[in-house]
Amino acid sequence: MNRYSKITAAFIAGLFFTTLATTTSAQSKINQDSIAQKMGWFEDAKLGIFIHYGIYAVNDVSESWSFHNKQVTWPAYMSQLSGFTASKYDPTAWANLFKEAGARYTVITTKHHDGVALWDTKEKHYDVIRNTPAKKDLIDPLVNALRKNDIKVGAYFSLIDWSHPDYPGFLKDSSRYKVADDPLRWKRFQGFFQNQLTELSTKFNPDLWWFDGDWEHSAEEWESSKVRTNLLAKNPGTIINGRLQGYGDYETPEQNFPVVRPSFRWWELCMTTNNNWGYRKSDTNWKTPYEIISIFVDAVSNGGNLLLDIGPKEDGTIPNEQVNILKELGKWNRKHGESIFGTIGGIPQGHFYGPTTLSKDSTTLYLFLHGKTSGPVMVKGLDNKIKSVEVLGNGTKLTSKVVGKISWSPVPGLIYINVPATTLDTYITVLKVKLDKPIKLYRGKGGLG
Repeated sequence: MNRYSKITAAFIAGLFFTTLATTTSAQSKINQDSIAQKMGWFEDAKLGIFIHYGIYAVNDVSESWSFHNKQVTWPAYMSQLSGFTASKYDPTAWANLFKEAGARYTVITTKHHDGVALWDTKEKHYDVIRNTPAKKDLIDPLVNALRKNDIKVGAYFSLIDWSHPDYPGFLKDSSRYKVADDPLRWKRFQGFFQNQLTELSTKFNPDLWWFDGDWEHSAEEWESSKVRTNLLAKNPGTIINGRLQGYGDYETPEQNFPVVRPSFRWWELCMTTNNNWGYRKSDTNWKTPYEIISIFVDAVSNGGNLLLDIGPKEDGTIPNEQVNILKELGKWNRKHGESIFGTIGGIPQGHFYGPTTLSKDSTTLYLFLHGKTSGPVMVKGLDNKIKSVEVLGNGTKLTSKVVGKISWSPVPGLIYINVPATTLDTYITVLKVKLDKPIKLYRGKGGLG
């Protein structure tokens, strides 16, 4: 067996990925080529903003789960309707901030598990227009503001609705019916949520659908095939997350980023800026800009996106800590965006002790240096000639040195690049390494080759 193996650009770009881990036999019938084509913008986007906005911002409780987990009663939770004003809601300012952060798409909770819709639904159920002092559609102006900023629009939609009288109840509530015992009642609920999806699809035509709550019922009970068919009939280019019982296009791990590169072809890491998705006054455990940027870089280097969550206050203002995070993230992105947006996941772990990305043609390697890393940094197994090295964002030219290369052996030497402390970024420094041709990596065991 030849111990001198070369990793080609195509391999780096994703041939080693499998199809979605949750793919079902039904999903496998979907034309994978057409999915790959429509996923192009998502693959390049890298950064999205997740918005959890709703009545749960009023009384310092978690969104929906607080009554599900019996931390508060359902009536106490729903009493927050009277305190939800959206009095300072400024969707244009939101969109401008997201643009400044470098976000390419946004996902907002049109309705969480509590059943309170943020748009002017025609279904007879809870919404912020009729049931809160806000008395206005909160989705429509945001969609318009986002599209003016060329930011893709994503609609979060909870399939489960723990407040709807025709829903069978949530996991810790046995007081309601079982679907098998009252199929007509469940049929009414199916009609209800399908109608709401039709409303959202017709009025806002989302670029992305972010479903949640599919774990409580099967694909058949959720009519997942019908949901997908209807949404694609309206917009063949729309993409769907993986929480539709196997009928989605990409995966959405949340909070815990992967240690090794996931097997999913397309994925995003959903991450809060503190400990909660929605606004809670008592939650002051804010992540620092450095922590957010390092998480962002880690996700992108592993071939994914970051969907970074914010939780506006009930009046529609975004907490100062979250504003600061987004502004600092944007400042870093403006300096280093070349290494992030439109790139592909980097080289396998072990070749460099840190995150990496590659240009799409794999002729430029980007090395990310955490914290205040300076002095010599090393790259192993690089079977390329280096044309140039520079510190991205300030243009400082650096030199590279090959150590341990034996003329008669195919095993490449070690690459050392000396990084002066004076060139370091406040958060994460990026080295741009131009190669003579698409990257080739030695993956053998050393020795004689």
